Order: sequence, then C-alpha cells, then structure tokens
Amino acid sequence: MQVTIHEAKTQLSRLIAAMERGEEVVISRRDKPVARLVPAEMGKSKRRIGFLAGKMPLEAVDRLTSDPAMDAEIESNFLESVESLDS
Repeated sequence: MQVTIHEAKTQLSRLIAAMERGEEVVISRRDKPVARLVPAEMGKSKRRIGFLAGKMPLEAVDRLTSDPAMDAEIESNFLESVESLDS
C-alpha cells in the first residue's frame, strides 16, 4: 500500500493497523517513496557485543589502543576536521 504524506498524517491509526496485519505501507511525496512503516521489532538493530571477537589480531588492537603517537595523530586529525567545518 502506498499513501501520500497527507494521507499518512490523517489516517495514521488505519495505516498502523494495516502494517500490523503484515501489509507493507509506503509513504510517498509526489509519487516518490520516502518512508516505510515497519514493526518496531524489525527496526531494532541485531548487533551484539563482541561480534568481532577473534577477527582482529590482538597486536593490532593493542597498537590502536596504547600508542601515544597514534593517539596524538588521531586527535590532531579530528581537531583539523572540526576547524575546517567552522571555516
């Protein structure tokens, strides 16, 4: 089912009920889809802590987390990028 933004605003309860029945509800602006209603469970991320465990050598992790020179370089790059946004 595809509806306009105006229809979505005026008939939100009906659209949510349709979505709960399993219908796909697409909201469009000038016939161009811009949003989709999905159940809350589907919108949640399925990320889990530790999903990269064992994927990176411990030496690399140690280098990324305990190298003062690299920390200074990262900080410098970050500050430069922030300053370039201000100008």
